[in-house]
Parts: sequence; structure tokens; C-alpha cells
Amino acid sequence: MAEALNGTFKAELIHRRTWRTRDQVEYAIVKWIGWYNHRRLHSAIDDVPPAEYEATYYRSTNTPAPTGAR
Repeated sequence: MAEALNGTFKAELIHRRTWRTRDQVEYAIVKWIGWYNHRRLHSAIDDVPPAEYEATYYRSTNTPAPTGAR
């Protein structure tokens, strides 16, 4: 699964343009990750963004959402 995500990331963002600075790349990556997790519609989860689907799941199970990496 990680290989598919890396391929998508490279095809949609990295290889589509020429980057002048490392800062440009870092800023573009942050924006792309935000889009990928919070705005991208995912057909396997009823065309809702992954973050919205996850929030709905945790609300419906009365389970606290994870707070971050440990």
C-alpha cells in the first residue's frame, strides 16, 4: 500500500514540475498531504475525504480518536 501512495505522490506532485528550492518542495508536500487527507474524495469510503470518514467512525463508536504518534 505504501508503494501505491508513493507512486501517486510522485506522479501527482513531484514529477509534474521543476523545483528550484528545497523550501518549494517542502511547502508543496505539506499542501498535498493536507489535500490528500482532508479534501480528496475517496470512492471506497462513499466519496468522502479520509479525515471526515475517520472522524465519523470515531463519533459512531464512542472511541476516542488517536491523538498522534507515540
